Amino acid sequence: MRKSLSSWLQMKFKLKVSYMEMLVLCQSGLPAGTSIILSSTVSPGFVTQLKGRLEAECREIKLVDAPVSGGVKRAADGTLTVIVSGTDEALHCTGRVLSALSEKLYLIKGGCGAASSVKMVNQLLAGVHIASAAEAMAFGARLNLRTRRVFEIIQHARGYSWMFGNRVPHMLDNDYTPLSAVDIFVKDLGIVSRESSNLRIPLHVSSVAHQLFVSGSASGWGRYDDSAVVKVYETLSGVKVEGRPPMLNKEDVLRSLPVEWPEVPMDDLVSSASHDSKKVLVVLDDDPTGTQTVHDIEVLTEWPVEALTEQFLKLPTCFFILTNSRSMIANKAALLVKDICRNLEAAAKTVPGISYTVVLRGDSTLRGHFPEEADAVVSVLGDMDAWIICPFFLQGGRYTIDDIHYVADSERLIPAGETEFAKDAAFGYTSSNLKQWVEEKTKGGILENQVSTISISLLRKEGPDAVCQLLCSLEKGSVCIVNAASERDMNVFAAGMIQAELQGKRFLCRTAASFVSARIGIKPKPPIRPNDLGLKRNLAGGLIVVGSYVPKTTKQVDKLRSQCAQSLRVIEVSVEMISLKSTEERDQEISRIVELGNAYIQSGRDTLVVTSRQLITGKTPEESLEINYKVSSALVEIVRRIDSRPRYILAKGGITSSDLATKALEARRAKVMGQALAGVPLWQLGPESRHPGVPYIVFPGNVGDNSALAEVVQNWACPSRSSTKELLLNAEKSGYAVGAFNVYNLEGIEAVIAAAEAEESPAILQVHPSSLKQGGVPLVACCIAAAERANVPITVHYDHGADKHDLLGALEMGFDSVMVDGSHLTLEENILYTKNISSLAHAEGMLVEAELGRLSGTEDGLTVEEYEARFTDIAQAEQFIDETGIDALAVCIGNVHGKYPPSGPNLRLDLLKELRALTMKKGVSLVLHGASGLPHELVKECIDLGVRKFNVNTEVRNSYLQSLKKPEKDLVQVMAS
Repeated sequence: MRKSLSSWLQMKFKLKVSYMEMLVLCQSGLPAGTSIILSSTVSPGFVTQLKGRLEAECREIKLVDAPVSGGVKRAADGTLTVIVSGTDEALHCTGRVLSALSEKLYLIKGGCGAASSVKMVNQLLAGVHIASAAEAMAFGARLNLRTRRVFEIIQHARGYSWMFGNRVPHMLDNDYTPLSAVDIFVKDLGIVSRESSNLRIPLHVSSVAHQLFVSGSASGWGRYDDSAVVKVYETLSGVKVEGRPPMLNKEDVLRSLPVEWPEVPMDDLVSSASHDSKKVLVVLDDDPTGTQTVHDIEVLTEWPVEALTEQFLKLPTCFFILTNSRSMIANKAALLVKDICRNLEAAAKTVPGISYTVVLRGDSTLRGHFPEEADAVVSVLGDMDAWIICPFFLQGGRYTIDDIHYVADSERLIPAGETEFAKDAAFGYTSSNLKQWVEEKTKGGILENQVSTISISLLRKEGPDAVCQLLCSLEKGSVCIVNAASERDMNVFAAGMIQAELQGKRFLCRTAASFVSARIGIKPKPPIRPNDLGLKRNLAGGLIVVGSYVPKTTKQVDKLRSQCAQSLRVIEVSVEMISLKSTEERDQEISRIVELGNAYIQSGRDTLVVTSRQLITGKTPEESLEINYKVSSALVEIVRRIDSRPRYILAKGGITSSDLATKALEARRAKVMGQALAGVPLWQLGPESRHPGVPYIVFPGNVGDNSALAEVVQNWACPSRSSTKELLLNAEKSGYAVGAFNVYNLEGIEAVIAAAEAEESPAILQVHPSSLKQGGVPLVACCIAAAERANVPITVHYDHGADKHDLLGALEMGFDSVMVDGSHLTLEENILYTKNISSLAHAEGMLVEAELGRLSGTEDGLTVEEYEARFTDIAQAEQFIDETGIDALAVCIGNVHGKYPPSGPNLRLDLLKELRALTMKKGVSLVLHGASGLPHELVKECIDLGVRKFNVNTEVRNSYLQSLKKPEKDLVQVMAS
């Protein structure tokens, strides 16, 4: 508002120009009554001289001395500080413009020149503070201090200044994008220097600062940000103030590492572990995403002694305890861990010979409550020989190389302390060097030089034995960093650690997910899809809940919304409403989301419930955690109140997925089935949960590329309707046949599908030309719509297409398959007719069935007399299949349309056996028309001889006609009957 208003006022009433522009305008002539605002930083003497010249030459023009402060950014935001002086008349004329331009407006008495005097004092201080900040950081670097840590401390110390806090991050990031510029202070401090000379006042400090800026400009940094004056100190001292390791090319770095250890120590690892089969790995996971690399492992969401005892009695290699401690403040997290460890100790004592190793699996490892949780473990379980810090996680793009922990994108390795994790209000850290990270997180309790490391060189050149030897040589209570850049590195380390444990060493591990799978020797398996779990077709929508705020999640949500726009329904949760508004407004927002969620899921739509993407934080870490709690508890209530049973549930973000599992879904335990995508765990919730059997996908905030979320949702979307070809192929694989039933109206369609669903069987809806003539496109549309809504595979087939014109029309109606019926033609004519239609149907992806031979009997008014009927000839069948390219062959072996004679059916099973041998060789399915009236035993015998599709019409039609004869009171009852 302020920016647009100021622009309008300047155009409408006055001019705001630099002093050089003003001189040109004065010389060219300006209208009487014009006021000129001089906003550049100039000397007070220059302003006074300019005012005198204007009064002498342009009496109607008024000058306002109005230098500004705030730089490019605040100018763009309309939040400048404006210092102003001049005559009362001039200030009265320009007051509206100046108010619109400024956030803070200071009026200085003393006439033109007074404001520039104040601005000159400001620039003196600003320049001196920038130079002092650069000098201080260079001095710290020369003292071998970690400059980023120095900056963090000074922020809370007496030596802090606003300019120090604003400019030093540019120096630490080595980012000199010009927000101000070195040359600006060459000019401004030059003005200060000249004025001090004129006034005979020595300004030693600002004069030295001025010379520093002059040196920086002379060295080529003049157009860079003014914080680049630090380069003068770096050149003089030979130090680097930059507070982060440089970004590296990922491919180049990984290629430069030694060749991996030649043996896969997985078998050795499992063998070693078997010698200590009662050693259980107990993973305390601060959110559910730690199960990213395991499968067939149990997760407990509660930890009473009885539950832990039951778990130990199973003698598992590993189990997880979901603590969700990252959502707590540090002291509460420590109390929780102590409680769990006491219960673990009590439970282990009741199971003879059991022992365990505790792993603190942390979200991204470097976040969370360290060392508070580790100290809590030690306070209960006693001192450990070493604390192991191992944050490598391949699926999350996390590597530790030369003790520096990196987050990888597609091409670069970015120091972890510089990613979004460092900005976490509750768990921030600045050190990418893990030795320094330990010192930072322990607040100097453990110094950098006291931390040991296992290098990639040791892992790759010396192997597990060297790892064991190094671990056994550590002083008791040591902290050891594990470098790793591949899964093989992790396996080597885990094998060495097991050897050390077998020698009696005890370790407390703080790790990412990769360590867990390596330590228990688990082998990865491909991502799980719905079919892998044997899930039946489910028409309900899936429920996707997103609470994570890391930038990657936001990008993934954007990609999901764009890629799945047609099938996805989106409900945005207002974070402001649920965390900052009244209880009543919060409840209204939750109720709105629940109502929409129930409606969308019931209608079969995948439903995204996503928190508004603008991150709202508190003034302190505690306030931020409180907001997080309110958001998380609202999501819990939403999911708890959504009654519709979703096809699957996907929770995005560690805290979100934990709270939904334990609080909304009331799961006390779960089994990790595997991963829905690399690094994305898939759980099977226990039978006590609110939705037992519904797959629960735990999607971490920072896993996968931008399309990963969309990929998982697409993989778990309601499967598309099966094709007739799939139905018959599945029938062939499993040795059964599919019933194909002719339908004439909606009641018939519903009868077939209801029966198929009751029997959990696939089926085919068939439309005969006579019924198509009667019902038209609406009948076909009803069949397709009903097939799509069925929870068993149903397809739609056009039966007995004896007319080319009708068949061509049927190809455009959405049928899954067609029968080309040229059985009334000569062999040559039948081949030509069938081949023509077959090529067109195959182009549409449709299965083609054809008939060779001729069935007697009557169907839908079409009659074939016995003397016209003929059996299928083997030789002709082979030629027919080869030349037409059909997918299914309807054969004549004594079967008839309509009713069989009183003597019953007389099928040529010997001929069927020969036809089966032929069709098996050609990859063609066998079809038998005239199934109405065939005894069950004969149907089974035909199936054993290879029939994969039976056509049924007469029995269903007769049943329909019989129902019409029953007296009913209402049309709806007739239809139901």
